[in-house]
Amino acid sequence: MFGKLIDAGHSRNLTEATVFYITSLILLVGFSTVLMHVLGLVGVVNGGGTFFEGGSWHTLIGTGFILVLSSMILTGRKLTSDIFSILLVILGVYLGYTTSIMLGMIPVALLTTMKK
Repeated sequence: MFGKLIDAGHSRNLTEATVFYITSLILLVGFSTVLMHVLGLVGVVNGGGTFFEGGSWHTLIGTGFILVLSSMILTGRKLTSDIFSILLVILGVYLGYTTSIMLGMIPVALLTTMKK
């Protein structure tokens, strides 16, 4: 079901990029919440909070998600030699780490609109 929505090799228009952003954000919230719950049960973290509070663990998990997703898009669409695409990835990771993960996902969604 989510396979077509987060396909890394597909070029999107603005509406499809918005759906990609929302779908990726839903997957990130679910993944981060489950991972924090499991890490809490194991005893690695104490009270990580919720995703929307922006705790440090959720920020690290979200920044890693942005980096992995954007590098999948770069390699899937063969944009690794395009400097503007790489700058969008750097901007997304920077915004995700310093301000908000939801803001850092916007350059990744814009990356899906670029042509090969």
